[in-house]
Amino acid sequence: MAIVTDYLKNEETYPLFLDGDSLDILKSFPDESVDCCITSPPYWGKRQYENGGIGLEKKYTEYIDNLLAIISEVRRVLKPSGAFWLNIGDSYKNKNLLGIPWRVALRMMDDGWHLRNDVIWYKHKGGLSPSKDRFGSVYEDFFFFVKSDKYYFDADAIRTKPREAKVQNGAVVSATGVSGIRYKRQIELSTDLNENEKENAMNALNAVLERISNGEISDFRMVIRNVQRTTHSDSEKVSGRAKELKEKGFYFLFYNPKGTMPSDVWDIIPEDSQKRSEHYAPYPEELCVYPIKATCPPDGVVLDPFSGTGTTAKVAYDLGRKSIGIDMSKVYNELALNRICRK
Repeated sequence: MAIVTDYLKNEETYPLFLDGDSLDILKSFPDESVDCCITSPPYWGKRQYENGGIGLEKKYTEYIDNLLAIISEVRRVLKPSGAFWLNIGDSYKNKNLLGIPWRVALRMMDDGWHLRNDVIWYKHKGGLSPSKDRFGSVYEDFFFFVKSDKYYFDADAIRTKPREAKVQNGAVVSATGVSGIRYKRQIELSTDLNENEKENAMNALNAVLERISNGEISDFRMVIRNVQRTTHSDSEKVSGRAKELKEKGFYFLFYNPKGTMPSDVWDIIPEDSQKRSEHYAPYPEELCVYPIKATCPPDGVVLDPFSGTGTTAKVAYDLGRKSIGIDMSKVYNELALNRICRK
């Protein structure tokens, strides 16, 4: 498709929307031509969208097969450094939760995808549950896949700003209130450290406090033999920290001075669907921010093969990235264009 090739060469970041079936359109894309794919396909048996499409199959197994055929094309058009973010909800049949998200994810892993995270999208407010014999559903899976073990990821772009260390009553205090006084007392009173180990531990602790005072680091934790619980494992075979603790009697854990990484649980309120008459998915803009900042280079291209009203494309445009959206509905693509043009 010449229009796709021309767009990829163009430096303009305005989104490109294509009308038609995702599988057919993706087959016309050049190999390894996009940097990141973020999408939320229609869930099985949930809604009737304009022009039909995937999600209306009689059997959920057919739905999974059809979805994986499209995902296979996504894998082909992704660059080796590319990432694929898949938001997908589950469905019930005959009182059984079908486990569709994980059925899809496991099939993808068998096909060669690397699953880096299952991010839990906690939606705060779920719809009123009509069921009287099960709990309400307030989360969805948001899978983070990559094509290879060497992929683009800009961690610094999504870190939260760290709190700063300070001097309090003449003592250096870390961002979370660690002054070192307690650690010094624990070293002095330890019956598990010999005198040489105590001296080394005290010198190392003073050096760390000096680094905090100089602004090189903002926070730390100290683990002292038989005082604090070791991290991860006590076995030296599986933990380098355990080996360090045995040989030295202590070790440090340092926090990144640029801030902390987001966790794999994201509290994001669904988009308000009550004010939209043409499209009903709750897929919110905020859900796309971390993925685009972290896994799409500033000059990269974001793909959404189920673009709906253009949420992915809008966020990509706001963040200065190019994007391509595909949807069977020309009406939805027009809504997406109008949504972004309103800016």
